[in-house]
Parts: sequence; C-alpha cells; structure tokens
Amino acid sequence: MNAVTAQPIFTEEALRFLRGLKRNNKREWFEARRDIYERELKAPMLALLERLSEGMVDYAPAHMRPAGKALFRIYRDTRFSHDKSPYKTHLGAWWARAGMEKTSGGGYYMHIGVSEFVIAAGCYMPEKEQLLAIRRHLLEHHEEFRRLIGDRKLLRAFKVHDPMALSRPPKGFPVDHPAMEWIKWRQWGVTAHLPAEAALKRGLAEEIEKRFRLAAPLVDFLNAPFAARRERSPLVWTGGRLHG
Repeated sequence: MNAVTAQPIFTEEALRFLRGLKRNNKREWFEARRDIYERELKAPMLALLERLSEGMVDYAPAHMRPAGKALFRIYRDTRFSHDKSPYKTHLGAWWARAGMEKTSGGGYYMHIGVSEFVIAAGCYMPEKEQLLAIRRHLLEHHEEFRRLIGDRKLLRAFKVHDPMALSRPPKGFPVDHPAMEWIKWRQWGVTAHLPAEAALKRGLAEEIEKRFRLAAPLVDFLNAPFAARRERSPLVWTGGRLHG
C-alpha cells in the first residue's frame, strides 16, 4: 500500500500501535512492528495529507506541499533532551507558507496521537525577527486582528492557543497602544483537540479542511508582514496616533 492507493482513513490498529509505542518506546519494539506503522499509520497519513494539500488550492495555495514534505518524522531529536525516548507518540504534519519552510511563519497543523486528534493553525514559537514583524504589524492592523481572532465561526471550531504572553509590554512598544494585549503574545494561533477516535471516522479530511478554511484569514494575516517582503520604517506611538 502506498500514498496513492491508501485511503485517507485510519483504523483502530493505528491507535493500538500508538498506544503500544507509548508503553514501549524502544527501537527494538518499533522495528519489530515497522510494517504495522507503515501500513496502518504512515500510508493513511500520507494519503490524507495529499488530499488536504490538493484542497488548499482554493483557500491556501501558497501552503500546498507534497505530502512527504508536510509530514513530520516520527523520530525524536534527543540531542538536547533529557528524555531519550527515540519516537514521538503522535504523527503530525505542518503546511508552511512557500518560501518559509525552514522558519516559522503562519501555517496549518494536524496530528494523530494516543489520546487526541489535533487540528491547529497560526504562528507558533516564531523566531525573533518574525516575532517583531508580527508585533509591528499589529500596531497598524489591530482592528483587523480583533475581528479575526474574535470571529464566532472560528471560535466554534477552535480555541485560542496558549499565547505564552509576556507579563509586561515588550521593549520599544507603547504601553498604551490598543493592541497591547496581543502585542504581548509570543505566538498567535487556534487549536482544536478532538478525541483520538475522531481519526477513525469517515469524513475526516472534510472535517479538517472545514476548520483550516475558517482559520485561513488568520493565517494570511500573520503571514502578511513576511509575504510583503518590504522594509518598514520605525513607528512611534504618540498622542494616540502612529507616526512613521
């Protein structure tokens, strides 16, 4: 079975494999069951990713990626971790914007795990330059962000992801700015946590795509300061107005 012929539907065997991996996170255990991983987890995942990527032509064409490029490796990077478990206990994917595959930026995410199926969209843990760019973008476009992050349809499908907000305004930003609540955030996104069994239902691809479509305006907003590729002059907030 390969990514072309596999149906984008997981079976109970996929969840049993992940539960077993959580209990036996060892190379010997994994290698003895690699055929199950390839057949029941990786192949259906690739088929699902291919279908989702093709659908993005309508709402996120800059995020379309080959399934194999969107898929995260199941192997953990243990070089700087005290936890030396070699495998993740979930299998996930990330659709970055074209040209930003090696950085952060705004994108779309999903994973199937032991106890939950996660669907998310936004900009998570951006690098320093991107963090600054989004904060500067909020200075000028905070009303648009207010509308996007408060959209009722979006919030019925997702919850706002933990923004990891600073306790104080970041250096160089006006304390009295109306967007300060969001400027203090260190990541901007939305997340839906569904039961793992949601992955077994037919219509999974449609459910993910429906939520991705709702989040697309937010992702586009977060990518705007990068996509524009233009230099911005320093901004100063005085007298209740922005001055460039």
